[in-house]
Amino acid sequence: MSPSRRDVSSASPERVVIPLRVPAAAAAAATAAAPVLARALQARGRASTWRGSLGFPWTSPTWPGDVERPPVERTLGADFDTEWARRPPARAARALVLDGVVRPAIGVVASPTITGLDRLDGLAGPAIFVGNHSSHLDTPLLLTSLPDRFRHKTVVAAAADYFFDRRVKAIGSALALGAIPFDRTTVSRRSLDSAAALLSDGWSLVIFPEGGRTHDGWAQEFKAGAAFLATRCQVPLVPVHLEGSRRVWRRGGGGLHRTATHVTFGSPIRPGASLGDARALAATAEQAVAVLADEQATDWWTARRRAAAGTTPSLRGPSASAWRRSWELGEGRRVTSGPRWPA
Repeated sequence: MSPSRRDVSSASPERVVIPLRVPAAAAAAATAAAPVLARALQARGRASTWRGSLGFPWTSPTWPGDVERPPVERTLGADFDTEWARRPPARAARALVLDGVVRPAIGVVASPTITGLDRLDGLAGPAIFVGNHSSHLDTPLLLTSLPDRFRHKTVVAAAADYFFDRRVKAIGSALALGAIPFDRTTVSRRSLDSAAALLSDGWSLVIFPEGGRTHDGWAQEFKAGAAFLATRCQVPLVPVHLEGSRRVWRRGGGGLHRTATHVTFGSPIRPGASLGDARALAATAEQAVAVLADEQATDWWTARRRAAAGTTPSLRGPSASAWRRSWELGEGRRVTSGPRWPA
């Protein structure tokens, strides 16, 4: 057996040398390239040495070893500053965008039918508008449906981890929609204090208490953040039901589809005096939105009779398998009358 094919497994404990055969062409190419590579490395070293001799600002500044470095200032997420977006120039630009671009576009794509605005006639001060959330279209749809006295002095509580994770997206959200970062993953005192300060300053707030868009078309439980703010600042909650936005712009992509939508405003809900009532207030707001959904699907009288009897269909859908929930949903529209699947 030749040395190049020697069986290593049968070798003695002594070191075994296996010769490596390199093709002649490859060896010649490596030999020719070696001087070129050496010159390139030498030139790079000389350039680095030259830049280093120039010092700052051509090189990174040095930091004294005995001086403690300050903490890195965070400027994105919940720490993104949106105060500039509420100054007169930004507000004027946002008004032009909302009224001149977004509102006509919503009219073409979603053709909203707006009802219940008469229930807001006696509402003069700031309020918190809470509604179901099934699409990215919900925010511009709700903003452009608000009366003028609210539309141009309303901010939107937007997910800090989604809308403020990159600077360009954060600036666009704050400028076009008046969005403020709101931490939806943890109880953030900074987010609550920022929203409370704006409410105290006369700004209204749009917030979706579910904390995110629905996955299957049915609503999720309303969290207590909006109710806590309403109780803390003693401002009313205004329930709003948005129907059809998921058919226009479904979660997960698929593009826009022109479909009629409905926006129904409910009567303002006044909070109690105790912060301990926040969870009960959140449940009341969720039930009020469910009644508005029933009103849109049937009529005002039927919805009120069901509400009085405690038989209003739940926003969260039936506790059943995925196919049953999809069947009950009716391709994005709640089935609240006519033949129903037996319970």
